[in-house]
Amino acid sequence: MKNNLWQKYPVLFSLYIAQSVPMSFFSTVVPVIMRQEKYSLEAIGMLQLVKLPWILKFLWAPMVDKTSQNNKDLKRWIILSELFYAFVIISIGLFSLKTDFKLIVILMVVAFIASATQDIATDAFAILNLKKSERAYGNSMQSAGSFVGSLLGTGVLLIAYFYFGWSVLLFLLAAFVLIAIIPLFLYKDEKKLEKNNTKSVKFTDIFTFFTNKKTILHLPVLIFYYSGIIGVLAMLKPYLVDLGYDVKQIGFMSGIVGTAIAVISSLLAGYVVKKISVNKALISFLFISLAAVLYFVYITNSTPTLAQIYIGIGLLWGSYGFATVAIYTKSMEIVRNNREGTDFTLQIVITHLSSMIIAIFSGKIGDKIGYNGLFKYEAILVVITLVIVIFSIYLNKKIRNGNR
Repeated sequence: MKNNLWQKYPVLFSLYIAQSVPMSFFSTVVPVIMRQEKYSLEAIGMLQLVKLPWILKFLWAPMVDKTSQNNKDLKRWIILSELFYAFVIISIGLFSLKTDFKLIVILMVVAFIASATQDIATDAFAILNLKKSERAYGNSMQSAGSFVGSLLGTGVLLIAYFYFGWSVLLFLLAAFVLIAIIPLFLYKDEKKLEKNNTKSVKFTDIFTFFTNKKTILHLPVLIFYYSGIIGVLAMLKPYLVDLGYDVKQIGFMSGIVGTAIAVISSLLAGYVVKKISVNKALISFLFISLAAVLYFVYITNSTPTLAQIYIGIGLLWGSYGFATVAIYTKSMEIVRNNREGTDFTLQIVITHLSSMIIAIFSGKIGDKIGYNGLFKYEAILVVITLVIVIFSIYLNKKIRNGNR
């Protein structure tokens, strides 16, 4: 039993890293390379299109659920998606950013479709294979794997580009994606998992997900949970630029130190969630978010020292790691039988969309009232979120007690 248990975590960790490394590379490193190649900001802006499949992946999540009766089916989806993903990455490496930009963007979108499909199947695989008591640690692996992938994709690969060049780097990236599925091949099922009646899964399940009372109460939590820290995260790099730090310094401070702290907090969060329950963790972690945002309110009253900046980055990224594990674990509880991939994907897409909207508005608000004023608003958002989470948990308990 224990051997199987400790097989699950490396499998999930490696699969989530496999998703995150190329995504981080394409969305953050490639724009840097493009700017060096004298591309316009408009062309670099077009690169944001590659993220579309990760916003729209809920549209084909029911298909993955419908065709996945057991672990074998889910493994097939994951492996085929990864193989296709690696093939497209190799294809991108055969073209030049200077002369084949539009084709490369199209291929990136195709690659991200494969990556998003792998994510749907991996999430369903995690929900089915992790017992309720294992989900906190499982989501630590998911969150930490994503942050490690981001660390590798934004830091290590940018350095590797200068040594190896575009084509070799893409081939190495494809090789990494393939190596990351080896733990899945070695994974032995604890028991034969069979889903019931997957034939009943249909596209309209996307909409019926929102008809359940439990889901409706959870929806405001999904929308607001990241709201306070996302605004600060979105404005962190511009804030550091305005303080006079250069790109290399900012990359190290936020991209390496910040992300490393998020990895550590994600791993710690799994232990905390398991010890105190996911509902208590959802509330407790918001106090960490509030502390992080209030700290930025404090340091923006004057010019902060380098040490103060590092403390703020640590608090901010640490709270983000904690929050991610809590919201993933809670979302796993609110999935329907046979629709695990669809329901979990829907919930995470909602958090992505709300975060995107908040990031956009934080820029507009920051322009008008400055960083200090913006961070005060973010602190108010955290307090509002705290009230929403407590109210949601209270009403859910009341509904559960009423059904007994």
